[in-house]
Amino acid sequence: RASFASSRVQQTRFPATMVTVDELREMDCSVLKRLMNRDENGGGAGGSGSHGALGLLSGGKCLLLDCRPFLAHSAGYIRGSVNVRCNTIVRRRAKGSVSLEQILPAEEEVRARLRSGLYSAVIVYDERSPRAESLREDSTVSLVVQALRRNAERTDICLLKGGYERFSSEYPEFCSKTKALAAIPPAVPPSTAESLDLSCSSCGTPLHDQGGPVEILPFLYLGSAYHAARRDMLDALGITALLNVSSDCPNHFEGHYQYKCIPVEDNHKADISSWFMEAIEYIDAVKDCRGRVLVHCQAGISRSATICLAYLMMKKRVRLEEAFEFVKQRRSIISPNFSFMGQLLQFESQVLATSCAVEAASPSGPLRERGKATPTPTSQFVFSFPVSVGVHPAPSSLPYLHSPITTSPSC
Repeated sequence: RASFASSRVQQTRFPATMVTVDELREMDCSVLKRLMNRDENGGGAGGSGSHGALGLLSGGKCLLLDCRPFLAHSAGYIRGSVNVRCNTIVRRRAKGSVSLEQILPAEEEVRARLRSGLYSAVIVYDERSPRAESLREDSTVSLVVQALRRNAERTDICLLKGGYERFSSEYPEFCSKTKALAAIPPAVPPSTAESLDLSCSSCGTPLHDQGGPVEILPFLYLGSAYHAARRDMLDALGITALLNVSSDCPNHFEGHYQYKCIPVEDNHKADISSWFMEAIEYIDAVKDCRGRVLVHCQAGISRSATICLAYLMMKKRVRLEEAFEFVKQRRSIISPNFSFMGQLLQFESQVLATSCAVEAASPSGPLRERGKATPTPTSQFVFSFPVSVGVHPAPSSLPYLHSPITTSPSC
């Protein structure tokens, strides 16, 4: 049986289908379904807008925590749940004892509500654990429960029996799943590419990129210069702003959309990491205005993909490997050059180390003070990645290979 920190918990009246096992209650999927159904019928506010809060039968609030890895949560999750962060770097630095700041780094309000005892209960779930007694002491659920016991003693904690697998099979209407990703046409040989009449010299159409921009997050899209030149595509997706990660692609519709340029070349000498925080802040500013931003470069493969990866790592507190797989699933041709991958690995160590050490309430604080961006920024993230490659030729003449992800620096 899993061993949890002993503490008194405030007793809450729950249906008889939940039992107590080592101070960790168990909840049947049918009970959670009824609670969520009550929300939809006006019994309480649910979803991400209320920070994962669900209306309880007792009239209180309940927090639903998804203890699965980031990629599993991204593929499908119970509506209203919050994904905890408990990757290997967090575990190694925590040495078996994680904090709320480590598992919920971006959810400051949720942490405050937990510490204030404003949640009547917290429901935790993993992929398929059938009972509390089957949990291993070093499992993510066990570590999360221990953190909750230390910081939210007045809150009852429940394990969803059967986890996401059982709940999603029985009540798929209460789950959100990633839409099927459209297949990208295969690349056309360079000889064919050279024979085509492209629309403009600086914004030629990548032949393997005609499906339109891809959604990375509801407010964040990744695409190419060709997509950025198609106003019909931009309007169809509700794009309100563009982040141009190049020095030569024009901004075609400056009177219609908001623009920001990051003049970076796609070669091993370029310092793209010095622009990470400024790009992240720009994306957040668009998000805060309920807008949508398209991040693009020439082909939407290296520079713009690097910016999207940095954003995911910073805001979702995930490792480069997880962020890379997440974006690759949506746009299979991404391939940041080796130097950019090195800079991303350095950024990963900075971001996750900051998260692990809980150095500041604002995640971006220790990395760079807000409001001090300069036209030609200097960065502490510059990372010399020893590779013997020259400046890349035009995108249409390169075979795009997925960049290998090496082991993250130890922190």
